[in-house]
Amino acid sequence: MPEMRKVFSSHVDSIGYEDGELFVTYKSGKTAVYEKVPENVAEMVTGAASIGSALNAYIKDVYGFRYLDE
Repeated sequence: MPEMRKVFSSHVDSIGYEDGELFVTYKSGKTAVYEKVPENVAEMVTGAASIGSALNAYIKDVYGFRYLDE
């Protein structure tokens, strides 16, 4: 798991990127791993003013994902 960076978001707690995988820990405590995300897309999302809006626009429904075991 990559180093996770806390973010200011109403739904996302922290976010990190490593080896083509975007890790998103939601406020619910679940961590989703979005697969095969290009580095430039991950940088755009992690640097966005609104992480939630960027996830909805560029990640969700575009890249496959799995949840980490709890």
